[in-house]
Amino acid sequence: MTWLRNVRPYGAPAEDLLIENGLFKDRRPASAAPLAATDIDGQHQLLTPALVESHVHLDKTLWGQPWRPNSAGPTLKDYIANERNVLREVETPIAQRAGALLENCIARGSLTLRCHVDIDPEFGLRHVEALQQLRERYRDLIDLQLVVFPQTGLISRPGTAELMRDAMALGVENVGGLDPCGIDNDPIAQLDFVFKLASEFQRGVDIHLHDKGELGLWQIKLIADYTERFGLQGRVMISHAYCLGMLPWSQVQPVAERLAALRISLMSSAPADCAVPPYLALRAAGVNVCLGSDGIRDAWSPMGNGDMLERAMLLAFRFDLNKDEELAAAFDAASVNGARALGCEAYGVDIGCPADFLLMPVQTLGEAVVSRPLREVYRGGRLIATAGRLLDSRL
Repeated sequence: MTWLRNVRPYGAPAEDLLIENGLFKDRRPASAAPLAATDIDGQHQLLTPALVESHVHLDKTLWGQPWRPNSAGPTLKDYIANERNVLREVETPIAQRAGALLENCIARGSLTLRCHVDIDPEFGLRHVEALQQLRERYRDLIDLQLVVFPQTGLISRPGTAELMRDAMALGVENVGGLDPCGIDNDPIAQLDFVFKLASEFQRGVDIHLHDKGELGLWQIKLIADYTERFGLQGRVMISHAYCLGMLPWSQVQPVAERLAALRISLMSSAPADCAVPPYLALRAAGVNVCLGSDGIRDAWSPMGNGDMLERAMLLAFRFDLNKDEELAAAFDAASVNGARALGCEAYGVDIGCPADFLLMPVQTLGEAVVSRPLREVYRGGRLIATAGRLLDSRL
């Protein structure tokens, strides 16, 4: 039993919280009594739940490798082909590269993550098996979901569908898809397969959708149809969905209302180079929009550092969110919205929730987003990272 003393949940007045068996069990106004030997001194810091990384590609990363200039051509298919060439040349095992990046993410406060894992006839289930082994190595520190991801095509790449099924049999939690029109050129066949497989194994669905404008919006409507048909409300995510930021709100609003009704979440990396789903408008319409880093230091881009507070800042910067309540909404996208999208049943700093939390030397959520301070990271009430460093490295 441990008391977390003198902390300010979400910036509210100071409290003490009781931690027992890794859970928050009780709370009281901050006490002036001397600290006991087992107490954690919160030093009047901001208390928040741990962050949520809703979309990352750990298996692709070049984190810790020698600098490699981006050599991709201009189109999406050029990037996919270039990535394959780059990864063929990298000799460092996936576990080492992905583990180094994962430890960096943990040290910055992300304890719940969703990782998209490539599957392809060229390398079979090797990436999936590597990430499952990595998950076991860090199971006491994080909750890591996997999505099997047909990067080079599903319907258009013979042998991929069978590997997707094999990955489900291995226990992967989510079925992935990619641009049903733009990559497979057969949206009905791709979505039929994805949703039937998810329904058969009772798994979630997470589809990358880069297709733009009217074509992209039509596919979102189609994904909504499949979600309703297969009864997967609350278990579907659409990642990127650039088209929602390209069209007039009068066209987007009816679709947004349907996404909200079906509890289909959206994920954005808040990119700077293209249209982005309108965060505040979608939020007001009841759509759950979360954040992810996407690729970090990989063949797609040398950018990214795995800090979800920075991703929240990028969202705020992208949409000129500068009021305290708007900055707090950006923090939500990197925390509670991600937890909701990933189906986390107990998340937060309320009684009964796991004591997975951050302590930061700032006054408000807005200040945390803007300054991205060094933070203390706790898992089950135990300090696991501080000053940007994981205390128990497994590399």
